[in-house]
Amino acid sequence: MVLITINHWKEPVVNHLINKKVKFIDLGKKDYKETWDYQESLFAEIVATKIENRKKGPEDQLITTNYLLFVEHPHVYTLGKSGELTHLLLDEVQLAEKDATFYKINRGGDITYHGPGQLVGYPLLDLDNFFTDIHKYLRFLEEAIILTLAEYGIEAGRIEGLTGVWLDHEKRINPRKICALGVKSSRWVTMHGFAFNVNADLSYFANIVPCGIADKAVTSLHLELGRPVDELEVKEKVKQHLADLFEMEWEDR
Repeated sequence: MVLITINHWKEPVVNHLINKKVKFIDLGKKDYKETWDYQESLFAEIVATKIENRKKGPEDQLITTNYLLFVEHPHVYTLGKSGELTHLLLDEVQLAEKDATFYKINRGGDITYHGPGQLVGYPLLDLDNFFTDIHKYLRFLEEAIILTLAEYGIEAGRIEGLTGVWLDHEKRINPRKICALGVKSSRWVTMHGFAFNVNADLSYFANIVPCGIADKAVTSLHLELGRPVDELEVKEKVKQHLADLFEMEWEDR
């Protein structure tokens, strides 16, 4: 499964002004639709700058702004453009009973769940500022989670042909996903991102076929460690690994 929607120009446009500074914004707990709308506004802002720069000479161009959003959503299921509605196993009444919402969204891929105890990261990056390679971008997102898990003594990795971060990814006796990825990229600007189960209630995953994969489990960091996890600590670790991998510089809002 590949959770990617890509729409780029035939010829990549390289910025004359490279900006590796990233505005980090922790939204705390926030409704999914509100966050989605906010993402869309930031995404449109970056794309508009890139389009305007195409009309300007190198000396007149504007830098494009990069963002990294962290957020925790109330219970919500989201279905990507290539997903199957039948992978949601609840009707409207059952969704309401579980205090959950449902949205069809504009990323690639199938269905996934977001909720309390899950760290959701939305990088809105102009990849012209870093590298124009969407597969490298995905691998870097995964690597930030893999490195974070290693700090807790947990070995994680990738499974060929699947996105996200997995435990028992080599022997595959009981492979289980701990972090899902779903991104959109247009004009080398990214949105959506990753969902890392830290203290997540996995019972909500029983109401879907996660990412359309019926034969593999999901897990959460707190279950693997056998204790609750400090979510602020996890955020700082993930943030630092992203900065190191992408060679980001943090910028005040």
